[in-house]
Amino acid sequence: MSRIWARSLRGRVTLIATAVAATVLVPTGIGGAAVTRTVVTASVWKDTRDAAAAVTPDLREGRFVSGRIPVTVDEVDLIQVVSPDRRVIASSSAAALQPPLTDIWPTPDDRAVSTISCDKGDCVHLTAIRVSKAADSPVVYAARPTPGVLATRVLEIAIAAQVALVLALVAWVTWLVTGRTLSPVAEMRSELDAVNATDLSRRVTVPKGEDEVAQLARSVNGTLARLERSAEQQRQFASDASHELRTPIAGLRAQLESAQLYPEDTDLEKLLDGALNDTDRLEAIVSDLLLLARIGSRVDVVKERVDLAQLVREGLSGRQDRIPVRCDLAEGAFVEGVVVQLRRVIDNLLDNAQRHADGSVTVSLRTEDGSAVLTVQDDGTGIAPQDRDRVFERFTRLDAARSRDAGGTGLGLAIAREVAVAHRGAVCVADSPRGARFVMRLPLA
Repeated sequence: MSRIWARSLRGRVTLIATAVAATVLVPTGIGGAAVTRTVVTASVWKDTRDAAAAVTPDLREGRFVSGRIPVTVDEVDLIQVVSPDRRVIASSSAAALQPPLTDIWPTPDDRAVSTISCDKGDCVHLTAIRVSKAADSPVVYAARPTPGVLATRVLEIAIAAQVALVLALVAWVTWLVTGRTLSPVAEMRSELDAVNATDLSRRVTVPKGEDEVAQLARSVNGTLARLERSAEQQRQFASDASHELRTPIAGLRAQLESAQLYPEDTDLEKLLDGALNDTDRLEAIVSDLLLLARIGSRVDVVKERVDLAQLVREGLSGRQDRIPVRCDLAEGAFVEGVVVQLRRVIDNLLDNAQRHADGSVTVSLRTEDGSAVLTVQDDGTGIAPQDRDRVFERFTRLDAARSRDAGGTGLGLAIAREVAVAHRGAVCVADSPRGARFVMRLPLA
C-alpha cells in the first residue's frame, strides 16, 4: 500500500510539497532558535553588567559600601562586593551569608568579565567588574539565575514541535487539495475505461471552471467526438456501399446471366450499353463514397488560400449546361481550403440546380460578417421545409428528383455538407420565393 501511495501522483505531490516546506521550515527553526538564544543571552549579560556598574561608582569614588546592596535591575538579585582577600564586604539580600559567587578575578587589563558559573546543577549568568586598576581594588559581582530558555532545551523542543506540526499541516492540506484537484481526473479515467469500440457515444464529465483539468476534459470529449464521427462514417460507408452497390451489381449480373443463357436472343450492343451504364454508375458511387471517407478522416489536410470568385469562374468555364448560369460574384472572398474539395462542392450545387431548374440558374458570391457566402438559386419546384435537412443525407432522393433524373448517385449534397463542415463552414437550404436556394458559408481567410 505504501508503495502504491508513493507512486501515485497525489502521493508524489504531497511528498514534494512536504519536502519543500521542510527545506524552508527546518533551517528557519534552527536559525530562529539560535537568534532567540543570542538575543536572550545578550539581554542577560546587559542586565548583569548594568547591575554591577550601578555599584562601582561609589567604590571608585572612595565611598565604602557595606551592608545590604539594593537591587537596581530586575531579576539580577545576586550582588556582592568582594575584597582582594576574597572576603565579601557587602551583598544584596539574596546573596547574604553566601561565599563569593565565583573564583574569577578580573585583571587590571580586563576589568569586566562575564561568565556562567554552576554549582550543583544550578547555574547563574554573572558579570565581574574590577573597580580600579589598583592592586587592592575590590570586585563587584552581579549575577542572576540562568533563564530556563538558556538552561534547558525547551526552546528547541518547542520549535521542533511547531515545525513538525506545520509540516503535518502542509502534508494534510496538500493531500486534501491534490485529491480534490485530481478527483475529476480519476473520474475521467474511469469514464474513459467504460468507452469501447462499439460505443463511442459516451463522454467524460467536464468540471466547472476554466482550469487545466476542465480544458483536458473538453479536449478528451472533442477527441471522443471525432473518433465517434470517424467510426460512424466508417459504418456509414460500409452500409452505403453494401446497400447502394448491390442494385447496379445485381442489374449487371442479371444482364450478363441472361446473355449467357440466351445468347441467340441477346442484343449485344444493348447489353454492352447497359453494362457500361451500370459500370459508370458503380464508378460514380464508389468515387463519391471514397471522397466522403477521405473528408471524414481528414486525409486531405493541405489547405491554401483560395479565391472563391475565381474558382467559380473556372468551374463554370468547363461546364456544358443545358441552362445558362447567371453570375454575380463579389471580389475579395478569400478562404482557406482544399481546392479540389471546394471545386467539387460548386460542381455538385450547380449539378443539383441544373437538374431541377425550369429555365434559370443564378450563382452569387458576397462577403458578410467575416464569411464568404455562396448562393446557388434555381427556379424549379423547390424543396419543402420538412425536407430541407433530409436532402443532405446520403442517398436521399425526393420524388421530384426521381422524376427529373435517375442518374445521380444521391451523394452530391452530402458531399457538399461534409466539405463545408470540414472547412469550418455550413451549407443549408434557405427560403426562396421560387425554386431551391442553397447557401454555403465559409469563414474568410
